[in-house]
Amino acid sequence: MSRFWSPIVEKLVPYTPGEQPMDRSFVKLNTNENPFGPSPIALGAIRAATGDGLRLYPDPGALSLRSAIAQRFALTVDHVFAGNGSDEILAHAFHAFFSGKAPVLFPDITYSFYRTYCELYEIDYRLVPLDDGFRLDPAALAGPGGGVVLANPNAPTGIALDLSAIETVLGQNPDRVVLVDEAYVDFGAESAAGLIPDHDNLLVVQTFSKSRSLAGLRVGFALGQPHLIEGLQRIKDSFNSYPLGRLALAGAEAAWNDTDWFEETRRLVIAERERVRQGLIGLGFTVLPSAANFLFVSQDRLPADALLAGLRTEGILVRHFRQERIANWLRISIGTAEENDALLLALKKLVAA
Repeated sequence: MSRFWSPIVEKLVPYTPGEQPMDRSFVKLNTNENPFGPSPIALGAIRAATGDGLRLYPDPGALSLRSAIAQRFALTVDHVFAGNGSDEILAHAFHAFFSGKAPVLFPDITYSFYRTYCELYEIDYRLVPLDDGFRLDPAALAGPGGGVVLANPNAPTGIALDLSAIETVLGQNPDRVVLVDEAYVDFGAESAAGLIPDHDNLLVVQTFSKSRSLAGLRVGFALGQPHLIEGLQRIKDSFNSYPLGRLALAGAEAAWNDTDWFEETRRLVIAERERVRQGLIGLGFTVLPSAANFLFVSQDRLPADALLAGLRTEGILVRHFRQERIANWLRISIGTAEENDALLLALKKLVAA
């Protein structure tokens, strides 16, 4: 009963996740999950960790996992924070670096959870409009503000900024944290992690959910100079000292070290993305250039609502955001070759009809 809620709960507009159907089998191209599955080595590590040790608490500092991540980026362990998925880390970052300050800046079309975090922590924000091609002008992120948040590649557009643009934003905001959310970076963009030694205001956040196929395990990490990592650590230890269980730690570290599986599966996703992109263009779709594991598409003759419903009838789920500027666009995750063939065949039927 809402009469027991705190005042903030009344004002919250929670994030709406993509549909996870339980009643029938669909081709799921609506939640950007990796179609090729986790590393077999990671699955073996998870099975091996399932034993009597589960009666004990996990390592609260995730030291072994953080050490492995740090080594890959030529950083030290105090440059790395690990958490229960990148969403939790993003929430901690909003709380740690943007609360009680001037409005935080982020694009008007981007990951909608950013607005939710601002509402939850009562953070003011200012939306920076993307241009008509859904691209961001870095100069628009200059001026007063309490911080900057960028998804790179952006979601749901899939468009990536190059590192020179990220450096421009960092230079324009020397006294504010610039948070770069790199959930999809492994599918075609360049990580800003290499800029961390030269920028004390840069926080990079990544996830194991996409390119390492571990969305069900909930593991993410952040990279930044030690003073930023300490800020996240203070929030974490005031909230939940043990965000990552033993199975998650074992599976994530094994997946991180299995570079062969990582490289093979991400190449498959990229190749399928380009094949689907060409197929959609051949069907008359407008398709934005994507550096992610999804495509953002529109059809002038067929409303997005009709395509969404028609694909569902064909047993295929995609994602539709009803925000005004993108109301006639769909986000389509990249699946296996068979799933993508089914998508293209269904769209061909809908367009022909």
